[in-house]
Amino acid sequence: MRYANIYDYIESQETEYQQPISINGWDWSMKDHIQTSFYYKHGRLLGGNDDLTPVKNITRPILNLQYRAEDIDVKDVVLYVDDPDSYHLSFLVKKYHDDVFIPENDLDTFFDEVKEAKIDYGGGLAKKMSGARPENVDLQSIAFCDQTNLMSAPLGIRHYYNPAELKDMGKQGWGDEANGATMSLEELIELSEYSKEDDTETGRENDTSGAYIEVYEVHGVLPKSFLDDGDDDYEYVRQMHIVAFYKNKDDDRRGAILFRKEEKENPFKLHLRDKIYSRGLGYGGAEELFEPQVWTNYDVIRINDMLDAASKVVLKGVGTDLKVRYPNGLHDVDNLQIIELSEGEDLGQIDTTPRSMALFQQSVADWETHAQKTGSATEALLGEQPHAGTPFRSQERQVIEAKGLHEYRKEKYARFLEEVYQDWIIPHIQKEIVKGGKFLTELTTDEMQFVVDKLVTKQANKFIKELILQGQAVTREQVELFKAQTREKLAKQGNKKFVEILKGEFNDKPLRVKVSIASASKDLAGMTDKMVNIFRQIISNPQAFQQAMQIPEMAATFNNILEYSGITPAVYAGLSAPQQQVSQPQQQGGVTPELDSDELQTNPQI
Repeated sequence: MRYANIYDYIESQETEYQQPISINGWDWSMKDHIQTSFYYKHGRLLGGNDDLTPVKNITRPILNLQYRAEDIDVKDVVLYVDDPDSYHLSFLVKKYHDDVFIPENDLDTFFDEVKEAKIDYGGGLAKKMSGARPENVDLQSIAFCDQTNLMSAPLGIRHYYNPAELKDMGKQGWGDEANGATMSLEELIELSEYSKEDDTETGRENDTSGAYIEVYEVHGVLPKSFLDDGDDDYEYVRQMHIVAFYKNKDDDRRGAILFRKEEKENPFKLHLRDKIYSRGLGYGGAEELFEPQVWTNYDVIRINDMLDAASKVVLKGVGTDLKVRYPNGLHDVDNLQIIELSEGEDLGQIDTTPRSMALFQQSVADWETHAQKTGSATEALLGEQPHAGTPFRSQERQVIEAKGLHEYRKEKYARFLEEVYQDWIIPHIQKEIVKGGKFLTELTTDEMQFVVDKLVTKQANKFIKELILQGQAVTREQVELFKAQTREKLAKQGNKKFVEILKGEFNDKPLRVKVSIASASKDLAGMTDKMVNIFRQIISNPQAFQQAMQIPEMAATFNNILEYSGITPAVYAGLSAPQQQVSQPQQQGGVTPELDSDELQTNPQI
């Protein structure tokens, strides 16, 4: 279909977006899907909430659990230098990323926003920005897209800006005629005032379009004529448009272009939770709870109706004079007042006990259990106490199994974040890190050990060279004493260190990224229990353990036990390796032997 201009295209696509698509006979609307997911997450009814209709939100607690179970921390992002000769610089890259780059760009918020979106709606949409931090696109702001494949066709996003916010966008080139604008921002703000309408009763402005100007952001491959207003409708290029709509004095809807340019690449990346063929969004966490939520609400509404009925006291009377004497019932009767009954009269209370209450309560419990199973939210993961008599090992195994689905989804999210880093974020890091700089960082125990070892080696090498240049003999005793003194001095300085990156030190150094979720997914309590058991066995009889490790088959078996337990065998390599006897050189005249040329070689420095 040919469109006269970008305005007609936007209005046509927005109308088409309102219509559902058919997926093997399943009518599905992305707009309705997003709205329903949003409503159910926040305990709202599609028809509107009121004081007489109870809602039991079973969706929110399960979504909150999935947020926690599938979380990836920015500290799990590991940057490294993809060069064997410069790999030692990975330490500096990692510390710069964690202590400088992340706080400056608030990347942890971006991680959380995309994660919650893909859990809530089945998909998280990230957008490349001019700065280092990508933006999470709120799916509710989508004005139109291809509902079968979100990334295959032009995408429109609807924004609402107040005048002050719109003026700030002038820094991005909006409203500049050189960027294809047909109207300045000041003119648009002035014209948009006409769209305000006064409420006839209060006299106040009630049309938000006056206070907030409607702006569409369109990205995609479109006719080139949309860029140059020519007649080349059959030539298509990737482009970006910023278009605003307003009403003139005659209440006619008009459009204005604020920005339009060609784009080199698609600025969006989409992460689907559980992909569904021919659907723009995956199967969302709120969506899988639609049925349990609907029928839970049905049950609690019926329970409320029965409670209302049970709260009423209904009387039955036999005899005509009762109603004559008490035309308004017993509202005016005092407590313990005696009512005289004539012959043949009787007064009693009708039984309004809701005998089917238990059935509805059981139905509510069944739907909640079904929702928990669907969302992989066992009682243990929800933090609830187990049933009496539940063995600890059984509870532990249930927790591990319940985490399996969340770990699977976390791995998929980690791969998505690696792609975002490699394509969008690392180029910004490379631009900044080559400038050099000094920053304060706090080292972990392992990092501190790594740094101290390298510094001690560097200082020892310098010490050896100075002695050689002075014509003095170098002995092991001197070097070891110097190393011990240097190590002690560095250890007293604490774990907080100023780290300096030299200007140009990372020129032409290729950076790569890996999102390591192992640290987040470890069962720390279980791992500690395994390591304590191993340690207990070793210290109970260390001589026998060492003797057993001299037998290759026993050492191999021990390594298999470690590996199957999820513990790196390298941690205990010194214990399982056969001990070799090292013969000491004979010393003559009590003189400490000098270091040979091999021992004088310098080690890699940081």
